[in-house]
This record gives sequence, C-alpha cells and structure tokens, in this order.
Amino acid sequence: MGGVIKADRTACQGYANCVIAAEDYFDIDDRGLVVARKTVVPTEDRIRVEEAARSCPVAALKVTDE
Repeated sequence: MGGVIKADRTACQGYANCVIAAEDYFDIDDRGLVVARKTVVPTEDRIRVEEAARSCPVAALKVTDE
C-alpha cells in the first residue's frame, strides 16, 4: 500500500538527511526547511521513503496511510 508524506516544518532543522535518502521526494527550501516534492507515495517507493523519513533526527517527517 502506498502512503502520504506529512512534514512538520516547525520541527524541521534542515539536516537534509531526507534529501540525501530520497531526493525525488524531499528538498530543502531557501529558509532551510523541508519541502515534500511529492506528497503521495506509491507502493513501490514506500519503504525507501519511510526510511528517508526515519533518517530525520528531529522526527519532522512521517509516511501515513491516509
């Protein structure tokens, strides 16, 4: 099953681990905060995107079933 990316930009501190792990899904804006390039994650990418979200040291990212 695919998922939906939830980004908490108030928690983000711009470490960019997510970008390194899945640059096709995440980016950092001019203020140094995460931006989801895509919010819907197809089933075939879910594990990789979840791992990228878990790499965030401040837990600013989640992949949900919504």
